[in-house]
Amino acid sequence: MSQKQQLIDQVIEAWHSLQKQSPLVQCITNSVASNYAANILLAAGASPAMIDNPFEAEDFTKISSALSINVGTPTTEQTQAMLISAQTAHQHEVPWILDPVGYGAILKWRSKTVDQLLKFNPTIIRGNASEISALAGNQIQSKGVDSTLNSQDVYVQAKSLLNHAKCIAISGKSDYIISKELDLVIRVNGGCHLQPKITATGCALGALTAAYSAVSASTIAALASHIHFAIAGKLAYEHAQTVGSFNIAFLDYVHMLDDNLIRQYVDVELVSCDYES
Repeated sequence: MSQKQQLIDQVIEAWHSLQKQSPLVQCITNSVASNYAANILLAAGASPAMIDNPFEAEDFTKISSALSINVGTPTTEQTQAMLISAQTAHQHEVPWILDPVGYGAILKWRSKTVDQLLKFNPTIIRGNASEISALAGNQIQSKGVDSTLNSQDVYVQAKSLLNHAKCIAISGKSDYIISKELDLVIRVNGGCHLQPKITATGCALGALTAAYSAVSASTIAALASHIHFAIAGKLAYEHAQTVGSFNIAFLDYVHMLDDNLIRQYVDVELVSCDYES
């Protein structure tokens, strides 16, 4: 059996585990994304909890199956909760995902917070190409929190971030998963050009990655969540070509995904093991 087929089989196993276990995912996310991320998690089979204040963070992280931290609209108290929860997750071996929204020279306060969060070794770092490039130490021109780079141009740069996390996931027209444990780069194709037109799809993808990290190893978790979104986006667009209708269809297909659809529509490529372009 090829390595690619083994990975696909493990993704299907992770999907089954997600349905059976319905892991409790603590989400500390931005105000724009909170409702949407919760709905995506419910549709996919997980159990979301949007606990983001510093007075409850430590106790709740201890009982959570996974933690998702997204720095999209940080407040002072929410930032305190992020640091408490990340430290608690690190101490108690709770898998956690870091989404460094808007990281870069312009938004310095949140970027310093991300730098502090990295000390607690996120399981997976997930972001768009501009965020990942900036986090890897490159000076880039971003457009607010939107990416101005192509994910294909960034995955080589992102190798340095494996000093902080087991896996790096870069979203874009194609997604790239960089695995420390497998010494591998995986490209995930699919999705739809309308997904970026819906607020918080990337943020929700981070939350779904956290859900999968509760039931599988880091590489499979990142791969499974990105395949889940890629297939749901592709199938949704076949039934709805306008943004509003697509949004509803996308949520439906996040819910309706099963092992047969994964086998039929999965489109992944093993890019390299040496990170050479």
